[in-house]
Amino acid sequence: MRSLLTPLVLTALALVAAGCTGGPTQSAEGTPDGSSIVLADPEEPTSLNPLLGYGRGGVSKLYDGLVEHRADGSVRPQLAAEPPAPAADGLSWTVTLREGVTFADGTTFGPEDVLATYRALLDPATGSTERAGYAGLTGVEQLDVHTVRFTLAHTWAAFPHLLTLGILPSEALGVPPADVRPVGTGPYKLVEWKKGDRMVLEANASHFAGEPRIRKLTVVFVPDDNTRAQRMRAGEFDGTELPPRLADESAGDGLRVITHRSADLRSVTLPTGPVTGDSAIRMALNHAVDRRGLVDGLLGGKGSPASTPVPDALPEFLDPDAEFPHDEALANLLLDQAGWARGADGVRVRDGVPARFTLMYPLGDAVRADLATAFAADAKAVGVDVQLAGLGREAIVGRVGSDALLHGGGSPFDPDPTTYPALHTGNPWGYSDPQVDAALDTGRRLLDPAQRAAAYKQFQRAYLASPGMVVLASVQHAYVVRENWTGYQPVVDPHVHGALSWGPWWNLEKWAPR
Repeated sequence: MRSLLTPLVLTALALVAAGCTGGPTQSAEGTPDGSSIVLADPEEPTSLNPLLGYGRGGVSKLYDGLVEHRADGSVRPQLAAEPPAPAADGLSWTVTLREGVTFADGTTFGPEDVLATYRALLDPATGSTERAGYAGLTGVEQLDVHTVRFTLAHTWAAFPHLLTLGILPSEALGVPPADVRPVGTGPYKLVEWKKGDRMVLEANASHFAGEPRIRKLTVVFVPDDNTRAQRMRAGEFDGTELPPRLADESAGDGLRVITHRSADLRSVTLPTGPVTGDSAIRMALNHAVDRRGLVDGLLGGKGSPASTPVPDALPEFLDPDAEFPHDEALANLLLDQAGWARGADGVRVRDGVPARFTLMYPLGDAVRADLATAFAADAKAVGVDVQLAGLGREAIVGRVGSDALLHGGGSPFDPDPTTYPALHTGNPWGYSDPQVDAALDTGRRLLDPAQRAAAYKQFQRAYLASPGMVVLASVQHAYVVRENWTGYQPVVDPHVHGALSWGPWWNLEKWAPR
């Protein structure tokens, strides 16, 4: 069991010590038997199709993958009957499938569904948004009525972590992905979706692990943090995610605050261009930002400073010396030496180009707005003008790669799914470095854990010499939860979290009324 369990145990002990309020309080829907729960989420899914990103973190409520993640970050069989088995050369993985599983519509699960799902994923004509994350997967074939085999272009140690992809019925794959009906084998099934408002799920009575005790899950979509907090305190919800400050203000009257460690890194992307693509600008910004000040001041200590995309939730891969010290004098010296001279207004200029760029962040996200404002202040102190733009998520998508973005990302399961897409050549912001590429390729293809750990530490050293973004901190996730149910199990969250994913409700199908 990995070392990240120690803080989980401590968290659990702290919750026990904090005690509870006694008996259950009035739930949001008023059901006295605890069979329903109402949760609020800041983000509404754009699709319920796993091929279009739904359930990317491996938890979706509607679908099961071949494997699922345990609380300690390891994988265990789900639709698989046994753990995935690698070939001796590491170029294929064989999966034996669970028998007796049905989809929520009553159809039988089998190898044809696995093949159809993964072949649609790999087919460019399907338009799957997840295809790039499986670039090393070359094919999948059926060996017999219970077994499938995945073939790879190269050895890929983290590949089992990608087998959490939700499996669709083969009958659904003959239509465009956007039109796929949300039918899975998961513990819940969709009964209503009022877009822009709410989603209602009901327990899947035929789920192979048994029908959940919470038989109705309503998820209300409220993007604004302050509005969500107010409605939570008014009794409209049984739980929600909130920024730490708002969460603390909402505790009491049968509500408690749960805080999760996470691998969710907040970073500023720096696209290729005359300003954000300049190596001196990138290095100077990494030294200009006061990461400890951000964590202590803006996050109230609910997080930890980070300089590279390997989070401290993966201590076996983390190089503790891989950090950019806060050094404003050094940042100014680097810019002076690179020819970025201060103008009369304090903004540096080189060859007529001002050191100015736009930093986007999602509207309604108070934590990212605060981090963006603090980052801009630190940049201004060394003569770099950062123009802030709070935008809707659709507007942000159209400008990724041209404007900087304060984004989130990170996994407590393995460094590969986060570091490779973000920094290997071919990433959306155009960053490229041969030493970084080489280390990431090595970390992906080695199978020995000790050798992989060495490769990722080498990656961090290469990244320090040539940063491609400004990693700020890993944030803790704060939730407010009504104490009417048992079954909560603490975890270290990935970036993806909320009512339909990770967070306190990641194992909601195992909860029971008090």
